[in-house]
Amino acid sequence: MEYCIFTEPQQGFSYTQQLASAQAAERLGFDGWFRSDHYLAMGEGDPLPGPTDAWTTLAGLARETERVRLGTLVSPVTFRHPGILAIQVAQVDEMSGGRAELGLGAGWFEREHEAYGIPFPGRRFDLFEEQLEVITGLWQTREGEAFQHEGRAYRLTDSPALPKPVQQPVPIIIGGGGPRRTPALAARFATEFNIGFQPEDRVAEAFDRVRQACVEAGRDPASLTLSVALPTVVGHDDASLNRRLAAIGQQRSGDESAAMFFGGPDEIVPKVERLAALGATRIYFQQVNLTDLDQLDELGASILPQLPR
Repeated sequence: MEYCIFTEPQQGFSYTQQLASAQAAERLGFDGWFRSDHYLAMGEGDPLPGPTDAWTTLAGLARETERVRLGTLVSPVTFRHPGILAIQVAQVDEMSGGRAELGLGAGWFEREHEAYGIPFPGRRFDLFEEQLEVITGLWQTREGEAFQHEGRAYRLTDSPALPKPVQQPVPIIIGGGGPRRTPALAARFATEFNIGFQPEDRVAEAFDRVRQACVEAGRDPASLTLSVALPTVVGHDDASLNRRLAAIGQQRSGDESAAMFFGGPDEIVPKVERLAALGATRIYFQQVNLTDLDQLDELGASILPQLPR
C-alpha cells in the first residue's frame, strides 16, 4: 500500500504553503504529494492569494523535495495542448529524478474556464482520448525518430518527440465514475485508476468495472493500480473534528464516515483496511486546509504507522 497527500491549492494557498505541506508529507513518511489542477476557488471564503499553476508548482517542488512522488489529480485536457503538456511533465520528471505522475481528466468546472477565458468545448471526452494518444505517443517514440499524429483536434507533424521523461513509462492516472468510457480508457492507457469521494459500495462497483474493462482489452487487471481519494478530517475529540470541519466549510452531518476519512486511528485504520480488501493499493488523504500542518502531523504520526503496508 502507498499513502499520499492530496491538496486543493486553488482554495487560496500560496506556493510557500504548498511547499511546507509537501516537505512535511515527505518528513512524515508519506509516499506522494498530489494537487488538484484548478484556477478558481470553489465555494465561499477568501480566495487570496489566488491560484497557482499546477505544473509550475510541481516543477518547484521537484527541486525542493527528495523522495515523495509528485503529480496532479487531475489536469483537465482543456488547460494545455497535449504536446506542451508532454514537455512539461517530462521536464518535471527530469527535475525530480523520476518522481512525476500525470493525472489527466476531461475537465468539468465551466466557471473557471469563463473566468480566465479558457475554451470549454462540449466534446471534452473526445479530447481526453486524443490527448492520451498524443502524450503517450510522444513519450514512446524512439529517440531519433519522428512522431506523427493526425486527429480531429490535434495535428503533430514530424515531431522530434523530445524531451524524454526519466521514467518509462511516466505513471498516468485516470479516474472517475463513468460506467463505460472511463474504464475503457484506463484499461488502455493508465498505470492507475482512481475513484474519489464515494462510499465503499461505489468504490467496489468502479473497481469491478475497470477490472472487466482490462479483461475486455486483453490486459491483466492486476497490472493496473487501484486507488481511492477521500476528504480527510483527523481529530482526537469532537471539538477538534468540528473545528477542522468548520475550517473547510463543513458541518457534522452524521454520515462523514461514508465518503471520508474521519476521526482518529480507530475510525480511519479500519476504513483503509476495508478499501484494501476491495483492491485499493494506494490511498489519497485529501487535505483541503493547507495551513493546518498540525492535522498533517497527527495523520502522519498517529495514523500512518498503523496502516497496512
